[in-house]
Amino acid sequence: MPNIPSRKTPDPEPGLNSVFLDLYEQPGHLFRRSQQISVSIFYEILGDEVTPIQYAILRMLHERPGTDQKTLAGLVALDTSSTATTAERLEAKGLIVRELHIAGRRQRLLFLTPEGQSLLSSMVDGMQKMQNEMFRDFQPDEREDLMRLLHKFVSVNNARSRVPLEMAGSVDAPPTRVRTKGPANKQR
Repeated sequence: MPNIPSRKTPDPEPGLNSVFLDLYEQPGHLFRRSQQISVSIFYEILGDEVTPIQYAILRMLHERPGTDQKTLAGLVALDTSSTATTAERLEAKGLIVRELHIAGRRQRLLFLTPEGQSLLSSMVDGMQKMQNEMFRDFQPDEREDLMRLLHKFVSVNNARSRVPLEMAGSVDAPPTRVRTKGPANKQR
């Protein structure tokens, strides 16, 4: 495992350089590196049939079938434009269907297709392997501590995000829907 560089001695030259933190002591840089590593492990173990963001959308639609695109965007903390584009791509792959909502003709409700459900089910073991790989050199208490702290960090800083997570209330009845005719949109 490579060592992360760390500056142990003060900058010998006073001035502007002395006010900067060492890059590897900056949490933002470490979060960015963590994201890069997480995505690399995702593709290494699960392949490239779907992206991590597409996986998040499929997972949320499994938990909340018939969610409209705007609500889905809030549930996975994506902007509505990115959510719509990603949904179009998932639909083009045959993994979801987007259906017009009867009450709000401009609103689309999203559902997993049998192919989407099958793909998601086939990823369960890989996701567990990915989680284990990401934490392979962690003790169980270290893993729990990191996850607890990540949850806390996301929770206390959610409102500062450009796209805050929005937890929608549970839906008591399935939404009313109508099938669209033909392909709704082309893949961008």
